Amino acid sequence: MPLFLILLVLIAIIVIPCVKIVPQSKSYVIERLGSYYTTWEHGVHFMVPFMDRIVNIVLLKEIVRDFDPQPVITKDNVTMQIDTVVYFQITDAKLYTYGVEYPISAIETLTATTLRNIIGELELDQTLTSRDIINTKMRAILDEATDPWGIKVNRVEVKNILPPKDIQEAMEKQMRAERERREKILQAEGEKKSSVLIAEGEKESAILRAEAEKEAKIKRAEGEAEALLKIKTAEAEGIRLLREAKADKAVLQLKSFETLSKVADGQSTKIIIPTDLQNIATFGTVLEETMDSKKNNK
Repeated sequence: MPLFLILLVLIAIIVIPCVKIVPQSKSYVIERLGSYYTTWEHGVHFMVPFMDRIVNIVLLKEIVRDFDPQPVITKDNVTMQIDTVVYFQITDAKLYTYGVEYPISAIETLTATTLRNIIGELELDQTLTSRDIINTKMRAILDEATDPWGIKVNRVEVKNILPPKDIQEAMEKQMRAERERREKILQAEGEKKSSVLIAEGEKESAILRAEAEKEAKIKRAEGEAEALLKIKTAEAEGIRLLREAKADKAVLQLKSFETLSKVADGQSTKIIIPTDLQNIATFGTVLEETMDSKKNNK
């Protein structure tokens, strides 16, 4: 009985470690007697004791690697430091295990050489403004090169581009000069628009003043014309009333005398005698009475 228990304990010690549970995000590469046997995906698996062994545990999640800055030379012989970030994922655990030694280091080296080749075809200005082109080319080249290693490169990003210090200072001066130029242009355009607006305002003001004076003159002329028209209308109405009343000659002569009296009251030294008076005697009498009345008033 104790021997049986000892055997059970030994079997448990040997068998239990051979039962493996593989999580969802990993793959196990298994060798049997020193040769590749299979790849375990997620689930429960049993390993044959003393024959099978786990060679590599591969992470299937997307991996991000931020590589150190690399010195590169542009087409116009400017040396700069560029660091990149590579996003990749292991798609084949067997190829990743047996394809290349130290895959991460291999990707870093491949990234550096690819970056030098691409930047060597570009000038400094193109390098600073063509990040998308650089990223696209690097991703395509790296994805193709790492395919035999069971790696898929999803994305490559140029993180920093650091030109030499003297180049940075020259670029800053250029940018400062460009900003000053734009500022002067904007200021000149503002002054121009201001002058135009002022001139247009003065023009509109002068037009409005001229129109106001014109309207005032028209109104005055219309007022004078209306007043004159009313005077003439009143005179015509008076003549009409006299005609309708059938005024006799005595009344008309009386009106003439009243008019003559008004004329005599003035400062004029000459008096024009109407020709329609009946006779000189009558006119002399009227004139004498008028002169007497004028003396009495004095």
